[in-house]
Amino acid sequence: MDSVPLLPGSDPLSGVVDYKGRPVTHSNSGRWRSALFIIGVEITERFAYFGVSNNLITYLTGPLHQSTAAAAASVNAWNGAASLLPLLGAFIADSWLGRYRTILLASCLYLLALVMLTLSATLPILQPPDCSDIMDPTSCSVPNFQLIFFYFSLYLIAIAQSGHKPCVQAFGADQFDQNIPNEQAERSSFFNWWYFGMCGGNMFTLWILNYVQDNVGWGFGFGIPCAVMFIALIIFLAGTRTYRFYPIQKENPFARVGKSLVSFVRGRQKNDILCQVNEEETSGSDYVKEAQGLLKLFPIWATCLVYALVFAQWSTFFLKQAATLDRRIGPTFQVPPAALGSLINLAPLTFIPIYDKFIIPLARKVTKTPSGITMLQRIGIGMVISLLSMVIAALVEMKRLKTARDYGLVDEPGVPIPMSLWWIIPQYILVGLSDVFTLVGLQEFFYDQVPDQLRSLGLSLYLSIFGIGNYISSFTVSLIDKITTENGDSWFTNNLNQGHLDYFYWLLAGLSAVAFLAYYFFARAYVYKNKEDHVIDSCVEAHSIRS
Repeated sequence: MDSVPLLPGSDPLSGVVDYKGRPVTHSNSGRWRSALFIIGVEITERFAYFGVSNNLITYLTGPLHQSTAAAAASVNAWNGAASLLPLLGAFIADSWLGRYRTILLASCLYLLALVMLTLSATLPILQPPDCSDIMDPTSCSVPNFQLIFFYFSLYLIAIAQSGHKPCVQAFGADQFDQNIPNEQAERSSFFNWWYFGMCGGNMFTLWILNYVQDNVGWGFGFGIPCAVMFIALIIFLAGTRTYRFYPIQKENPFARVGKSLVSFVRGRQKNDILCQVNEEETSGSDYVKEAQGLLKLFPIWATCLVYALVFAQWSTFFLKQAATLDRRIGPTFQVPPAALGSLINLAPLTFIPIYDKFIIPLARKVTKTPSGITMLQRIGIGMVISLLSMVIAALVEMKRLKTARDYGLVDEPGVPIPMSLWWIIPQYILVGLSDVFTLVGLQEFFYDQVPDQLRSLGLSLYLSIFGIGNYISSFTVSLIDKITTENGDSWFTNNLNQGHLDYFYWLLAGLSAVAFLAYYFFARAYVYKNKEDHVIDSCVEAHSIRS
């Protein structure tokens, strides 16, 4: 009897199982049915995370009585830790636990951290003292045990995110098979809608939660993210039956990276390493290919650090800048400064559907590229927009300082400057547009261009750009504050009307221009992984023919 052919999509996926370890097929697992659960997790988790991070500088300069420069440095340092620690989370996931179990463990740790943070703002013994009746609140000291409990809770969130952030996104992208053209296109679209969901979660945070924090209380302001994080865990568990799972490799992928780098160093002593292949060197050649693939990512990684440095400003100095303006809408309503950050998310929420449904299909017809434009082109466009955002921010700050002088408000930091909040909106929108291109492009680039076993590592490398960028920002702000204070008023003095944020923004614009030129040079020379593999395979084939 002739065998009955398999129905389309009923063939088992190689190396992929379900939650019970059973083989799965294309038709009964993964794709958007799984990705939607994971995007739901991202929306709720980002609501919780941004519920802490977006208004953190207000809490530090308010209840914790820190100076503006010290608070900005603290926020940058914490954001830096939250973006660098995913390297540790990726190591644990790719080497031992796997992404699914790492996400579960990180979610439980997240909940514990948010409970502790809520307690720090509600229990009388843990609450910082009320110094509102003191003329200079920064002179009011907070007991050390209260600071320790608060910062321990805060950095526990950063540790929890180290397992959550790289693994959730990689786990979502894993639900699409890169070897099937339509699923490969869906995976590229997944990164767009992933960021769309993240921005949606942040919008609710900025408009609802930050208002609660500023007007109701910090206990509720930290308690709501705790409840939402619990919802994120429930959503993630609800999708378990639909997920595609990739078993952990027998060989530790990080050990493999070490072997790859050793093989590469040894191979550099030979000429034309790509085409010098013989039978006993085949496995070594594979290691060399992987090492070259990882090392060639470094110039792209390094040239994007200034972009991350610029990105760090919207949650610190943009917010303090906005707080000095006339933020009234209508006769009574006043927009919370942190809520203006929603404009960074409004731009992607408006633009991503247009980009994904209209611009990309049109670009595909012109470029014949599945993604419409290449990943590196997308990153470069965002870097140019980021540079423009700093130019606009500097010009607006110059206008703000001039208005303060014209109305005699230089020494009146508590009086809103008669300058509408509409002036500051363009710089927020430009930052949001730059994210659509550079941030999403970096996510896809570092997921796609690392070896298949190191997807979590790839996304943690992308996150490390923002970790290092935040530390660079923290160091730069502290250094400039120290130098300018010795020579007069700090650029970041608590009274921004006497400071010079415009100088800082011009400095960032100049650095962005230099970084883009370097990026353009390296991007032009970059060979994508699939193309490089083809070149290497051709060399191997040619050697076999000659043999």
